[in-house]
Amino acid sequence: MINECVFCEIMAGRAPADVVYEDDLIIALIDPRQHHPGHVLVIPRLHVNDVRQLDPNTGAALMAALIAITAAVGRAFPNEGMSLWHSIGPAAYQEIPHMHVHVHPRRLGDGLLRVYPGAPVDADPGARAAYAQRLRQALAGESAKGPGSVLASVAVPHARGS
Repeated sequence: MINECVFCEIMAGRAPADVVYEDDLIIALIDPRQHHPGHVLVIPRLHVNDVRQLDPNTGAALMAALIAITAAVGRAFPNEGMSLWHSIGPAAYQEIPHMHVHVHPRRLGDGLLRVYPGAPVDADPGARAAYAQRLRQALAGESAKGPGSVLASVAVPHARGS
């Protein structure tokens, strides 16, 4: 039976792709859709839906590949900047339910990937402090999971304000 994940199909050799890098954990390929030349997808071989499901080893390999590929794209293709993005779920327009990061060369005024629909408004200091506390508590819950947790395997600096 053929897997319905296009990335898994590519990695199994059952779908075509223009691969630019691969190792035991990561594959990178030219995105078929090229608004600007050099748009690359960097994909963990492990089939997970999004970054929240990555194990630390695969996450570290993904970041190392992203560093190298982003630098190479920056050298190889015209750009005035770069965007890296990973979408999670329908509200973020995730199209393929297999974790991947886009590396996209940018040109001034290209209109791609506006982060805010209008001018962003700064949250008041009290709201920001409450958000920070909420996230520190969530992170403490993650590290309390013990040796198998993501935070247990990486050095995390102590958060200011805790």
